[in-house]
Amino acid sequence: MDSSIIDYISQFVKLTDDEAEILSSQNLFRQYEKNEILLAEGKYAKVCYFIIKGCVRSYYIKDGEERNTDFFFENQTIRPVSYQTKQPSEYYLSCLEECIVAIGDEARNRKLVEQIPKLFSLVAKMNEELLLQKQLELDHFKNNNPEERYLNLLENKPEFLDRIPLYHLASYLGITQVSLSRIRSRILNR
Repeated sequence: MDSSIIDYISQFVKLTDDEAEILSSQNLFRQYEKNEILLAEGKYAKVCYFIIKGCVRSYYIKDGEERNTDFFFENQTIRPVSYQTKQPSEYYLSCLEECIVAIGDEARNRKLVEQIPKLFSLVAKMNEELLLQKQLELDHFKNNNPEERYLNLLENKPEFLDRIPLYHLASYLGITQVSLSRIRSRILNR
C-alpha cells in the first residue's frame, strides 16, 4: 500500500499506529491514465482528490477553446466546487499525466474524522491554507501582466515549466502561445 497520504498527514498531525492502519484500510487509491477526465462540465462531483503522483489540470471550454485555470501536483488536494455546492460542475478536471490519487467522499471523510478526531483540525487547516493560496493567486493574476505572471511561475512554481506543455501554460497565463514564446525569448535575451 502506498504510504504517501499517511506520510503527508503525519507532517501535520502525529498518527498512532492504529490511526495509520485505519487510513491504510480505506482503499483510497485509484490510478488514472493520461488525459482521463476526472470531472466533466455539467456533472456532479461526488468525490474529492489528493494527488499522490501525477498532474491534474482544471479547465473551462469557452467558444470551443480550452482555458486552463489551475494545475495540481503531488501532495495537493482538489476539492471541486461542485463537490462543495452540490451543483453541476462548470469546469473539467483532466489528468495531464498518469495519476495516482486518493479519493475521498463525504461519508468516508465524516467516518474518518469520527475515528480519528485530530483529522478535523487538519482538514480545517488545509482548507484555510487552500483558501489563502487561491486568494493570493487571484490577486497576483489580476495585478500583474503576463510577463510578470510568467516570471512568478519561474520563481515560485518551476514544476509548471517542467511538466506542463507550453500551450496549456499559455492558456493558464491568459495569453496565446505566440505571446508566451515572445515573453520567453525576451527573458532569455536579458
